[in-house]
Amino acid sequence: MDWIRSLFPGGRPEYTSLPEDELSAGQRRVFREHEHKRKLRLLIVAMFVTILAILGLLFIQATDGSNGRPRRLRKCDTPDLGFQCDANISHSWGQYSPYFAVPSEIDPAIPQDCELTFAQVLSRHGARDPTLGKSVQYIYLVNRIQENAERYGSGFEFLKTYKFGLGADQLTLFGERQMVNSGLQFYNRYQSLASKSVPFVRASDQNRVVVSAKNWTQGYNTALKKDESSNLPHKPLPILEISEAKGLNNTLSHGLCDAFEKGGKYSEVGDSAQATYLATFAPPINARINANLPGVNLTNEDLISLMDLCPFNTVASPTGVLSPFCDLFTEEEWKLYDYYESLGKYYGYGPGNPLGPTQGVGWVNELIARLTRRPVEDHTTTNSTLDESPETFPLDRELYADFSHDNDMMGILGALGVYNGVKPLNNNTRQEPEDAGGFSAAWTVAFAARIYVEKMVCGGTKGNGEELVRILVNGRVVKPHNCEADDFGRCKLDQFVEGLEFARKGGKWGECWA
Repeated sequence: MDWIRSLFPGGRPEYTSLPEDELSAGQRRVFREHEHKRKLRLLIVAMFVTILAILGLLFIQATDGSNGRPRRLRKCDTPDLGFQCDANISHSWGQYSPYFAVPSEIDPAIPQDCELTFAQVLSRHGARDPTLGKSVQYIYLVNRIQENAERYGSGFEFLKTYKFGLGADQLTLFGERQMVNSGLQFYNRYQSLASKSVPFVRASDQNRVVVSAKNWTQGYNTALKKDESSNLPHKPLPILEISEAKGLNNTLSHGLCDAFEKGGKYSEVGDSAQATYLATFAPPINARINANLPGVNLTNEDLISLMDLCPFNTVASPTGVLSPFCDLFTEEEWKLYDYYESLGKYYGYGPGNPLGPTQGVGWVNELIARLTRRPVEDHTTTNSTLDESPETFPLDRELYADFSHDNDMMGILGALGVYNGVKPLNNNTRQEPEDAGGFSAAWTVAFAARIYVEKMVCGGTKGNGEELVRILVNGRVVKPHNCEADDFGRCKLDQFVEGLEFARKGGKWGECWA
């Protein structure tokens, strides 16, 4: 059925692209023309697929013809484990990897002698199409290949007739399903609280984030309906949307710190680290690719774009069917790509950027308020109007869910000090995630990534036991470096809060306008 995939690679009928100021009128025109042709093609294919679907009903009980067993649909994404198909490469796509449960040295299960008292999830939105600027870039690349390639090497032949079928910015069907699964997972993990408590939900107001939050609540409510022990009403959960407009305070979307946002040394750290590493690993790969596409003369930067088309086309398939772009590269080359993307996140928005963790200080101070049930104390990115109201920032809930972006999550992980004890990533030689304290873009901020902060009382009845806090990043228990964690990765609540001194003191907020 590869020929059908070549006609319908995107798998998503409608998109509303978000504006990007850096695009020229010509670039926007290219994308509009592409969208018109794409939608016409999708209409034709949709009609054809409908006919196939009707015919397929005749064979829904069909067997494989040899052993009498019914055919099985490919199911790659589950609530507990995330995306597990083609894991040898799909777990090495950096921030474009679909969420998967990361290996944990510490058992992530709730210890049997503990009673949960609090749970917070901070989640990235689900899998999406490329941004508008990236889609235009990919269209140009595909056109260049098809206009200039003198021949196509073995395995590259599909490029001759490949039709770019991706939209811009919006969640894919696969991404929506990811978030439903995420809601199911959260409810099931924290059922002891969820069966009697209603979570407070917030989302940064970009469309893909809000839709992700809505799909998460759908999964959450699905689990609630199946829970016979709960008497809570089955109704949609309200979502507080926080504006991403420029100049507005929003702990779920960075944008206020001028020194970080407007160019200069802070905003160039990530690009510089990636450029150094790209020059070390890309040339031999690029030489092989160009040998299979003579006449195109791809640059190292083009190579990254070509690799991007693997994860983006894969998550554009409703079931995560591996794109033929993925087969153009080896497992080892995908690990190199993952590290390239990891450098961009670590030095661009995370612990490797002098002002990266400061962007997450506001959210961490909100977390402290929720954990201790005291008013927020912060002078960075928090919205005081929202945080001072019990309607828009309640302190009496046991469950909280926030939805944001990968770059914002990187700053928050930095402000939490999760990777404080890790040596800075080497921008010349790849490091395994295990050797980097569990850090990689795929392990931390994949599509639908999630950070859990949970509080529990252990070894005693609720009320006289000491409250303990721990953090899980995509199912991996991470021991904080700013408090004394036990063998389960837990810190005493007061020590945990005390260890967040960087956030409590405002990080380096004063340098934002230095």
